[in-house]
Amino acid sequence: MDFKESGFMYLLGSGMVVFILLQSLFFMKKAWGQGKKLGIKVSTLKNTVVSSVLFTIAPALAILVTVITIAGALGLVLPWIRLSIIGNIGYEVTAAQSTLEAFGIPGGLNFEVKDKTVFAAAAWVMTVGSVMPLILLPLFLKKIQKRVGKAVNANAKWADLMSAAAFIGLIAAFIARSVIGAGEKDIAGDGAGFLSIATLLSAMLFMLVLQRLSKKPKLKWLEPFAMPLSMFLAMGVTTVLTLPQDIINLEWRG
Repeated sequence: MDFKESGFMYLLGSGMVVFILLQSLFFMKKAWGQGKKLGIKVSTLKNTVVSSVLFTIAPALAILVTVITIAGALGLVLPWIRLSIIGNIGYEVTAAQSTLEAFGIPGGLNFEVKDKTVFAAAAWVMTVGSVMPLILLPLFLKKIQKRVGKAVNANAKWADLMSAAAFIGLIAAFIARSVIGAGEKDIAGDGAGFLSIATLLSAMLFMLVLQRLSKKPKLKWLEPFAMPLSMFLAMGVTTVLTLPQDIINLEWRG
């Protein structure tokens, strides 16, 4: 049996999910009771719950895409556990990819991990990086807020610029991998080439179209779904393009 999807791993994942659900229900009950004490109408509380549930659908779709992306290399359970607790879509993929490359696997997430040491290392890197905020924020949050508040008040444009630069830097890393990412010479489709560029461009195109559509009054509901839908549609384009086997071999960094 594959150790990545053994009975123990599924038991561990199920235990985590049950704990999270119970925790969520506990705080939901507490919040509901507090709302009643504050005199908030039951209809308002119900509308808040419904809107909150609907608001989580779009992020959940993006998370599902990330789980599918990582599952090919690390199995289904580990990404499922990681993204069910705490984590970041961009971080989890980057952490897993960097760990596999550190062990000499250039293609990273394109290859199934069969070594327990590599699997354990990826799990640790993905987990420890997400645990640190839980440790640091309770200790330093007030000081950080004061410093950030002073910086924003002093120069709001500079603060916005730094935030935008950090986000653009993260996106640029993924774009660079699509354009110049190297793969194994004897394995088709794992390096930068026609397929990676087609996926990148189709995702950008779908995102632009969906954003334009979401600006229309009747399609405002589409806005939070733009990113996950563009990801799914780009994956569909990639799947169709892989049907002709020759296209996979059109790569310049294989």
